[in-house]
Formats: sequence, structure tokens, C-alpha cells
Amino acid sequence: MGDICTPGLTGRRALLLGLTSGVFAAVSACAAPAETGTGGAGSPDERRDLAAAASPGPSVAGQQVPAPTQPPPTQAPATHSLPAQAPPGTPVVAQPPSKAQLVAEFAGRRPTEWGLEVAGVVTRSPAQKTVITLDACGGPGGSGVDQELLAILRRLNIPATLFVNARWIHANRQLAAELGKDPLFELANHGWLHRPLSVTGRTAYGIPGTVSVADAYDELTGCQDVLLEAAGEPSRFFRAGTAYFDDVAAAMTRRMGILPVNFSINADAGATMPPKAVASALSAAGPGDIVIAHFNKPASGTAAGFRHALPRLRDGGIEFGRLGDVLPAL
Repeated sequence: MGDICTPGLTGRRALLLGLTSGVFAAVSACAAPAETGTGGAGSPDERRDLAAAASPGPSVAGQQVPAPTQPPPTQAPATHSLPAQAPPGTPVVAQPPSKAQLVAEFAGRRPTEWGLEVAGVVTRSPAQKTVITLDACGGPGGSGVDQELLAILRRLNIPATLFVNARWIHANRQLAAELGKDPLFELANHGWLHRPLSVTGRTAYGIPGTVSVADAYDELTGCQDVLLEAAGEPSRFFRAGTAYFDDVAAAMTRRMGILPVNFSINADAGATMPPKAVASALSAAGPGDIVIAHFNKPASGTAAGFRHALPRLRDGGIEFGRLGDVLPAL
């Protein structure tokens, strides 16, 4: 797996993003715009979203949509198990470990890394394709839908992987089901309450992370179950809320047969960048890059920036694929 775990940000790309290293880290998360204009998961809106996670969610068509307040009963994420009489030669699907098994296996392990690029987290593709990943974080400030951005991808026939949080799915169940059936897209796991994935309660941008292996398990599997219900299948990819992991949580995710995925190019800084900056950042993408942007902020500059840059990338010979097309299964 070494080929797909190489940290992906280079000096060239960081420069093209027009961000200092500190601002780059702050804008890597799925977030509402910050009051300072730099964006990131530590913005006031994002902290409010987390605090409001246990309260009724945003209104949809004039009705209050309840936000998830606690994960479903703890159990191993659903898998497509084989029938009792499987045809000869059918590969056996390994059952992921249970919560109790994971807690026992990872008990006492202390993390040594924390951030966007830690051991075990994929930031680049081994294939010569560029992967567009779009996040939808959910919550009162993040359950919108950038229909223009989705329409641009469809018009240009460019595939994308959509990381959706359970809160966003609860607010957009019909659309989630439609996107899950669209062959251009694939849905991926963006967590239950959009929390950093930690086993010690580490904080990113003022947002408390999960506090233990058991808590991290609930953050991950709660969304898997919602994805199964909404789109018919769970995901083999996971991106933590704020995109922050520690190395033990990343190893735990892999142990469950799910790849933790981040990015090598940040195209919209948590949906806070103006169109020209989005286009400039996206234009730096090349073969093997994994791009992050957001499709839950329709008022942002993301769609306009993509509309400008994507045709040029495609006409310049860049090929695009979904994560499922370029990353091998664990």
C-alpha cells in the first residue's frame, strides 16, 4: 500500500493554492465560511454546526428535519455477504472486526502523528488519473446543495467521489439516493457528526475529535449504515470531519477494510475562495492528484471556478476517475 500513501502536497501546488502553510491547514476541512475570509473548519459557523448537531436540523420544504443525535446500535458496518450456496470461484468477503474486537486490538496504542497527512491516509492516486472529491458536511450551515457544480460535472461527463456526512444525508435523502445511483458519481463516508478522527480527543480548528477507539468506531460506522440505507451500499472510503486523523485512528479505519482518504490539492478552501482562486488552484491538478472541494455551499465561488478550469484540464489531456476506479481494495 506504500504507493498510495505518499503525502501529496508539493511546494508547487501549495504555491498555486496561494495559501500560506498555516492557512492551508485551516482551510482543508469541510466548513462554513469564516468571518475572517480564510475559511476552514474552525470558522464560527462550523463550531455552531457541531454544537447544533443534537438539535433539530435545517428545514427542508418548510419542515424541520431532525439531525442525527447518536449513532445507531454499535455493530460492524454492513457488508455484502455471500449467499449460503455461493457459485464456485466467488471471492470470500472478509467480515470486518466488531467494535469490541477493535477496542481490544487497539487498546493502549498511542498516536504519534496528527494532521492531514499521517501514516495510512491516502493523499494521491497511484493511477494516472485526477480524482475530484467533493465534500458535503451537513449541519445547519452546511446541508445545502450546489446543483450548478453537479450540473457542470454532468455536462462535461467528469466523474467525482462525493464525501457525504450523515447529517447532510438526513437533510437530502432523495438526492443522496439519486446520486448513489448515478454512474458518474460514487458516495463516500464523511462521518456521523463531522468530527476529527482521534483516539485521544484531539481537537482541530476548535472542534473536538473522537475520544477513543470506540468513539471513532461510532463516528465511522454510523455514516456507513446511513449510506447503506440511502444509497444501497456502504463505502470503502472515509474522510474525517476537518480531514484530521491521528495515525492510530487511520490504522483502525484500514483494519475495518476502509481507506482513509485526504487530498493533494485543496481547490476551494472549505468553499470560501472566490471563483478566480478556485480556478487557479484546480488548474494545478495533474495525474495522480486527489482534489478536494465542496458541493454543499451553493453561494460559494466553487462552481464558477470549476466551470472555468475543468474544460481546460480535460482539453489538455487530463483524465478523471472516481476513487473506486483508481484505488485498490484493502
